Amino acid sequence: MKTTSIKISEIKKDWYIVDADGQKLGRLASNIAQIIKGKNKPYYTPHMDMGDCVIVVNAEKVVATGKKEVEKQYWHHTGFPGGQKSRSLANMRENFPERIIENAVKGMLPHNRLGRKMLQHLKVYTGKSHPHTGQSPKKMEF
Repeated sequence: MKTTSIKISEIKKDWYIVDADGQKLGRLASNIAQIIKGKNKPYYTPHMDMGDCVIVVNAEKVVATGKKEVEKQYWHHTGFPGGQKSRSLANMRENFPERIIENAVKGMLPHNRLGRKMLQHLKVYTGKSHPHTGQSPKKMEF
């Protein structure tokens, strides 16, 4: 038997819409990451970008369990000496609620050029509205 590999011209990308209202952050992010990677397709190939596009609405209503709202910290560095900064999950929810889901999914994708390209297929919005109605996304429940 021969192993067949799919060609780039044969890849079909679908659009899905996910409502994050009341969903747990980690479980939501892992399900989204699998769709973006293409692991839900029968012809999954790890070295190719064959995943689907995912639209997430109501990002501000995602649930974090336990004490994560206060204790979870998001770190970044400005590049200057002593420039390490941090924000709590509650602070991120006030100022940048989209980044909560984006960072969670980003950590579950490959950490290379392919992972950065896959992350472009994730669109996160606060509220119910989004500008991607022309793609006629399919509703997805987890």
